[in-house]
Amino acid sequence: MIHETAQIHPSAVIEDGVKIGANVSVGPFTYIGKDVEIGDGNEIMSHVVIKGPTTIGQDNRIFPYAIVGEECQDKKYNGEPTRLEIGDRNVIRESVQIHRGTVQDKGVTIVGNDNLLCVNAHVAHDVVIGNHTHIGNNSILGGHVVVGDYAGVMALSAIHPFCTVGAYSYVGGCSAVVQDVPPYVLAQGNHATPFGLNIVGLQRNGFEKPEIHALRRAYKEIYRSGKTQAEVKPVLEEMAKDWPSVGLLLDALNNTERGIIR
Repeated sequence: MIHETAQIHPSAVIEDGVKIGANVSVGPFTYIGKDVEIGDGNEIMSHVVIKGPTTIGQDNRIFPYAIVGEECQDKKYNGEPTRLEIGDRNVIRESVQIHRGTVQDKGVTIVGNDNLLCVNAHVAHDVVIGNHTHIGNNSILGGHVVVGDYAGVMALSAIHPFCTVGAYSYVGGCSAVVQDVPPYVLAQGNHATPFGLNIVGLQRNGFEKPEIHALRRAYKEIYRSGKTQAEVKPVLEEMAKDWPSVGLLLDALNNTERGIIR
């Protein structure tokens, strides 16, 4: 079903059963396969490929040559009907690739709201991207990666499968991340190591000085106190009573599977 207000270029190919909402524009030579649902207000430019099962929310902009909802590159994938879910107000730039999930994980790749995926970024199967993130040019998110809200992964960086990039963290350009980046942390290098807190990002997102100072104390407990993680956790638990944001750091220590960057 295509809404009467949608503007579809005559050269675009739309398979049967596609749902396209109100005020959507589809540019020339774009292909939209079956089992795709596109919400209101999306701008889909020329030469875009969208395959399903895929759902796309509202007011996204998808630039030329992006490939959205293609089957993944995992050798275990055998044609199962896995999914891609994209939220609202995302900007997906030229040649970005976003693959569907696998049945070995959740069966779905998820992109939240208000994200910027820059030119040629690769989002692999079963990735979960939160909200308000920045995924830089030519960056690679391996399978099963999680990127938290307001995090940044800068150009030419690669995130190893199953790693987590925590909320409000920042991975500098040309980095190779092979373990989890805790929330709020500034990471850089090959392999990526911590360089303190992402102070600029915290300030831009409304963190006040007392809270930033508390997070800095928590960071020092983790990285500079000489304590083991088991010794650090009770300290963070006490701090989190006054500063709930410290709880994200505690969660990172409790939930990591690959360990945190050191």
